[in-house]
Amino acid sequence: MAYARRVLRVREHFDWPLFLSIFAIAMIGLVNLYSATSPYIDDANKAGIADIYVTQVYWLVVGGLMGILVAIIDYRNFERLAYVAYAIGIFSLLLVFVLASDVRGAARWIRLGSFAFQPSEFMKLGVVLAVARFLSDDPKTEARTLVDLLPAMLLFLLPAALVMMQPDFGTSTIYALVVGCMLAMARIRASSVLTLLAAAAAFLPVLWLFILRDYQKSRVLSFVNPEADLTGTGWHAFQSQTAIGNGGIWGSGFREGTQNQFGFLPDQFSDFPFSVFAEDWGFFGSMALLSLYAFVCIWSIKIASMAKDRFGAAVAIGVGAMFFWHTVFNLGMVLGVLPVVGITLPLFSYGGSSVLTSMIGFGLLMNVSIRR
Repeated sequence: MAYARRVLRVREHFDWPLFLSIFAIAMIGLVNLYSATSPYIDDANKAGIADIYVTQVYWLVVGGLMGILVAIIDYRNFERLAYVAYAIGIFSLLLVFVLASDVRGAARWIRLGSFAFQPSEFMKLGVVLAVARFLSDDPKTEARTLVDLLPAMLLFLLPAALVMMQPDFGTSTIYALVVGCMLAMARIRASSVLTLLAAAAAFLPVLWLFILRDYQKSRVLSFVNPEADLTGTGWHAFQSQTAIGNGGIWGSGFREGTQNQFGFLPDQFSDFPFSVFAEDWGFFGSMALLSLYAFVCIWSIKIASMAKDRFGAAVAIGVGAMFFWHTVFNLGMVLGVLPVVGITLPLFSYGGSSVLTSMIGFGLLMNVSIRR
């Protein structure tokens, strides 16, 4: 009977604007992934690449089912299990150092048979739930100091440090920005904010001298001076900007973009799918897609404003921030206004871990919206 009531509540309060916008992004992403893989369809040696979009369909179906399950279960159950989920995420990050397979000099994926997953992706949701639980348990209404926020900061610093060791600077940055957006819900003393900014600025030389790897420094330097090594570290950004420029106002047409079809555009399945889309559909197509992304981000803030408790509001802000910062970093990367850091475009980039994390996150967002 209780299960029937939950299903009925989902049907009555289903958030159709959120669902339709996510569905539209996912379907456009599939069509774009087909265009990105089309140069390899007739190449027998690269038949696996040509079937990537089919695999993406499977991930979207599995992710959608998991999102539905997460949306049906009352999110207060996730509040009770938030720290458990966080602990499991930390354990999976530690397993990376034992079981991970090396890809392009980075050990981020754990392989179980034919399935490989990236624990750092799922840990984003663990961080969101844990910080939301902390904010929910903290009843203070007065402005907080850095000491008050120290537990929340430690909740993201631990996984961020583990991810940096993989190394994955981009994902660590996402952790920090998502938690920063969630903490913005709480009143923080101006002096504490200034102290935190000063500490971050003082940390930058340490980051450059002792933490970043040589290839990561090369990406930053190529961003500062992209024409210094167009055939090396600057190749990705240069070809991406060329593809976007080729799209013009109306685009070259579906599967007609020369940078993609002739193989000049690298990593067009994972890091640079937007470049393929912009070349095919041009400025107006790109603006339509970006409008969908902007709507989801704004809608998540609306859901947070209508949430019935602090935990639900914090989760909505966290998931929305995760979606927002992924989009900002990926678009900044392909447009050449940010360094290439390997951040995926949600529901557009190929990857099972990324898709599952996004769909589970949207299930949480739907959950908060249904029980507003």
